Amino acid sequence: MIIRRVRFDHPDAMMLNDEVQAEYHVRYGDGGDATALDATDFDPPRGVYLIAYDAYDRPVATGGWRSQDRNEEGNEDGDAELKRMFVVEQMRGRGLARRILAALEEDARAAGRVRMVLETGTKQPEAIALYTSSGYEPCTKFGYYRHHEESLCYAKRL
Repeated sequence: MIIRRVRFDHPDAMMLNDEVQAEYHVRYGDGGDATALDATDFDPPRGVYLIAYDAYDRPVATGGWRSQDRNEEGNEDGDAELKRMFVVEQMRGRGLARRILAALEEDARAAGRVRMVLETGTKQPEAIALYTSSGYEPCTKFGYYRHHEESLCYAKRL
C-alpha cells in the first residue's frame, strides 16, 4: 500500500466520498453524512487528507483530519477532527483503516493538535471496534450530529 496526501476535492477522494456516503445511507437511511466539509478544511497545516492506493494504483482507503477549536458545536481548543475514514469493501480486514488512522494521528500531533476526536454511529460496529481498540474513549458529543440518538463521539489525547 502507498498512502498519499491529496486534496479533499481530488477525483479519487470524491469517488471514495461518494462510496462512503452511499454506505451511510444504507446503514442510516438518511442520504449520508450532512456535516459541512470544504476541501480547504484539510489543507496543511490545519488538516490533511490521505488516500491509500493498492499495487495497481487503485484508491482503496481514505481518511482525513481537520483542525477544530472551541466552538458552539462542542469542540475544544486543539482538537483534530477525524473525517471520512473509509475502506472499500473488498479491502476490509487487512489493517488499512488502522494504518490510515495512525498516519492521521501522527500528522495531527506534528501539527500541534492535542486531541483527536471523531463522531461515528451506532450502526457502525466496525468503526467503534477500530477506535476503541486504538485507545479512543467516549467523550462529550460534539459536531453536527451531537443531538442525534445514534451518534457516538470518541476522543484520544495525542
